[in-house]
Amino acid sequence: MIEDDAVLCTHLQDFLASRRHQVTVCRDGRAGLQQALDQPFDLVLLDILLPGMNGLDLLAELRQRSGVPVIVLSALGDEQDRISGLMKGADDYLPKPFSSAELAVRVEAVLRRVTLERRQSQGVAPVGALVLRTEDETAWYREADLGLTTTEFRLLQVFLEHRDQVLSKAFLYQAVLHRGYGRHDRSLDLHVSHLRRKLRDVGMAEQPLRTVWGQGYTLVSEAL
Repeated sequence: MIEDDAVLCTHLQDFLASRRHQVTVCRDGRAGLQQALDQPFDLVLLDILLPGMNGLDLLAELRQRSGVPVIVLSALGDEQDRISGLMKGADDYLPKPFSSAELAVRVEAVLRRVTLERRQSQGVAPVGALVLRTEDETAWYREADLGLTTTEFRLLQVFLEHRDQVLSKAFLYQAVLHRGYGRHDRSLDLHVSHLRRKLRDVGMAEQPLRTVWGQGYTLVSEAL
């Protein structure tokens, strides 16, 4: 947990410890980034307004070197701030003030996903020129690394498992984000947009990830 509010840190650390989580606390942005890179954490809880280094800058740098899941906790909770956090690579964004119960649900959802992904067989799964390597959650297209976040990797993995099928947003929220779909929740749309951009950036001539209006998304295998 990278958070400079001492009272909140103590409260959340006690609460999460009561739920059998081991919590490391850092109150400085730059020191928190170094810890997140140096140690094999399952999840990072990240504030935005931090001494030493802004949380969004920290997240952007972390994403260049690590796919560890990140939940942003911030008093900056309007739509644009949430979009900025997700665009920088956050897996979830929880505006302050929030309840301990809601935080617990979000944390458990992310950790459940991490556990499931670790249980998956390690190795290489090629689909055309696209290769997914589950051991380190990386994806490659014609030897170019897509640079996916943990959520983007899982999203692409689910699309490949169900390629040429139309997947509803409700299904994808459960399968990828491990929470229910809310009509005003744009998290999934942002993750899909980032994944599309990264597929395009590595040279895919035709976009395989397509919107089926009123139904959801589909990945067209012929475009891979």
